[in-house]
Amino acid sequence: MSDYAKRLTEVVRNQGHPNCRPRDAATLIIVDQTARNPLILMGKRHERHAFLPGKFVFPGGRVDAGDSKLAVPDRLDPKVEKKLLADMKGNPSAARARAMALAAIRETYEETGLLIGAQTNSTMKSRSPAWRAFAEHNVVPALSSLDFICRAITPPRRPRRYDTRFFCISSEHIAQRENPVDVELLDLHWLTFAKALDLDLPIITRVVLEELQQNLETGRYPQAGDRVPFYYMRNGVFRRELL
Repeated sequence: MSDYAKRLTEVVRNQGHPNCRPRDAATLIIVDQTARNPLILMGKRHERHAFLPGKFVFPGGRVDAGDSKLAVPDRLDPKVEKKLLADMKGNPSAARARAMALAAIRETYEETGLLIGAQTNSTMKSRSPAWRAFAEHNVVPALSSLDFICRAITPPRRPRRYDTRFFCISSEHIAQRENPVDVELLDLHWLTFAKALDLDLPIITRVVLEELQQNLETGRYPQAGDRVPFYYMRNGVFRRELL
């Protein structure tokens, strides 16, 4: 049983919410390695949120319909796309994998005001206010620079359930800084790993941070070809597989 599984066992036993099907979601870890100690961007969820109230998390959220319809000239690394498709529930497709990556970038903009991508003359069209901001600033989402580093499905009997893909990208891909669109994340901060791990974190967030910290301390940034840990619960037993 993994460390994540052990730490979640008691939490899940005490949950009494009706079970629901997990929804696709994505989150983005932005790493700033320009300082001596790497920094990551995190924010605190409002205490009134039904899901993870008061916890510090990375920017992210569920996949929206507009993420599936957006035409983007940049493409995911084929190795990243292949891992996103591995054991994808429902109807697996490259378009759905791309939508997950786009959701991580869109949610990051909405919650932090950061447009992750590259300045370009290419034009994009979307009815989504978030994607219109990218078009207005001539920023193309940086799909090819995203690394997929973890997947986790929220355990059963929680108030919300998500099948979440954790992406990682360097802060050098921040093309524009604007004001956040919403206030879902409070107290946004660039934090060292040590300071982040002292905060009130969801268990999976802590596990992902610890694994990423170990990689960076050995001088190894996540690579597209790396195998990705996948955490989920089946028949009352927690599992950790590699995609």
